[in-house]
Amino acid sequence: MDTFTAPIPLAENVWLMAYPLKLLGADLRRNVTVIRLRSGKVVIHSTGPFSAEDVAAIRGLGEPGWLLDGILRHDTFAKEGRAAFPGIPYLAPEGFSEVVGFPTETIVPAPVEWEGELLALEIEGAPVARDTALLHVPSRTLILTELVFNFGDDEPLWTELLLRVGVGGEHHPGMSRFVKAGVKDKAAFEGSLGTILGWDFDRVIVGHGDVIESGGKAKLRAALVAAGFELKVDRGR
Repeated sequence: MDTFTAPIPLAENVWLMAYPLKLLGADLRRNVTVIRLRSGKVVIHSTGPFSAEDVAAIRGLGEPGWLLDGILRHDTFAKEGRAAFPGIPYLAPEGFSEVVGFPTETIVPAPVEWEGELLALEIEGAPVARDTALLHVPSRTLILTELVFNFGDDEPLWTELLLRVGVGGEHHPGMSRFVKAGVKDKAAFEGSLGTILGWDFDRVIVGHGDVIESGGKAKLRAALVAAGFELKVDRGR
């Protein structure tokens, strides 16, 4: 039986819908963020196993305008997302359509209707992932896919063990070893991270784990430095 996942308000015009995502018996969660623009249209960031009630709840927040998956390997619920919201643009990194078997459009450059409200940046230097970061300017909310995970110390034992293997002892937040191994051009990767850290944000929504409600920029920077990256903040982009 389908279950209802109620949108949780995080800020004005920003909601979170958290779904289970089991990997080797651990729940790494799949966070879906819904952003309503001034036009009344909503951006559905990430896909999940949407029930009919979930779809109705999202439509109750605004007119679905775009469906988005921010990284090449985020195809787990792509077909469910497409079926739940047919007929609207599905934005994803270049190459995603070959993975899922249906047409998608690139995220960058961002749709003109997002101007002044949502910024989008593909994180360079990691071509296997092509991860994309979004900034909701009005609420100062950074929305990530897999750049970092954020799990506390109170996770079930098996989940904690899997996180220690995949991310390391510090995962509040932390970069996974898989993400780090995918970096092929460190200078380009660090350049993108510098641009992101130059954005004005405090809250960070991660694709997997808990929302960082405040102090997100400092915590993100600390996690990236701990992963071995040298960061020079770019305030000009």
